[in-house]
Amino acid sequence: MSGITADASLLRACLRSSRPNFLILAPLCAGLAITAAIADGHSFATVDALLVLLGALLAHAAVNLFNEHHDFHSGLDAMTERTPFSGGSGSLPERPEAADAVRATAYACLLGVMLIGAWFLWRTGPTVLLYGLLGLGLVVAYTAWLTRRPWLCLLAPGVGFGLLMVLGAHQALAGTLTSTALAAALVPTLMVSALLLINQLPDIDADRRVGRDHLAIRLGPKRAARLVAVLLALAFGVVPVAWLAGALPGAAWLMWLTLPAAAWLVHGLWRLPPEVGRGEMKPLLPLMGVNVVLLLASLALLNVGLFLAA
Repeated sequence: MSGITADASLLRACLRSSRPNFLILAPLCAGLAITAAIADGHSFATVDALLVLLGALLAHAAVNLFNEHHDFHSGLDAMTERTPFSGGSGSLPERPEAADAVRATAYACLLGVMLIGAWFLWRTGPTVLLYGLLGLGLVVAYTAWLTRRPWLCLLAPGVGFGLLMVLGAHQALAGTLTSTALAAALVPTLMVSALLLINQLPDIDADRRVGRDHLAIRLGPKRAARLVAVLLALAFGVVPVAWLAGALPGAAWLMWLTLPAAAWLVHGLWRLPPEVGRGEMKPLLPLMGVNVVLLLASLALLNVGLFLAA
């Protein structure tokens, strides 16, 4: 019985370390590849669409698991004040004996991504290999290497979830790259980079102490928050520009139903209270919460708009 209890404890630790509350992001991003292909009139097997969604989910889980394992061993977890949106899950500090299991689970997820990639490589040709190799490189290099290079650290999450995930999945499904897919990919590229940047703000001091060097550290909370506001504004600007250029259908404007929340968030980020600049992060937490909801709702509505345009 004790062995079963120990196994269940390790399983719970691995599940928590994958940050399941946030894993919806990956299917929403990969979903843009599916709905963009539908909007462009492409047909594909349902099984292929499900494999794309599963591959995206496994890739996101792998990133989270590697990040949790690295932050535990680097000592960052012990220095970080956790919030609902940043600072890790706290799983490994509570269950240090699960560290090896978390790392093994990360590699298992990565293996699953590789197997799905091999299937599409066989089905659609070598072009998907480029997306796959770049994506795997980001998964492995993000926590240990990219977090020490400010601009790459800013761009990597958005590029991974946007340009690589959306365009790579679209290539796997449709066998080609279209302006619709490219325009759709730009939205998560900008919004996910904004998400990771705002989530780094409460961790500035702890990240600095373990040798990280990202833009939240370089710019400080107030200027980094304004960069987040700019990225969000640019993401919403993609829709009208791409629509005028004929790259997105009119139904993509559904994403703008979240514009009031976006405007409130941008205003709040641009005018953070002075105490945030002195290290008091509590006024930032409501903005971080709205940002998560805004991201997920915006991507969901863009998916719906592309699907309706078919």
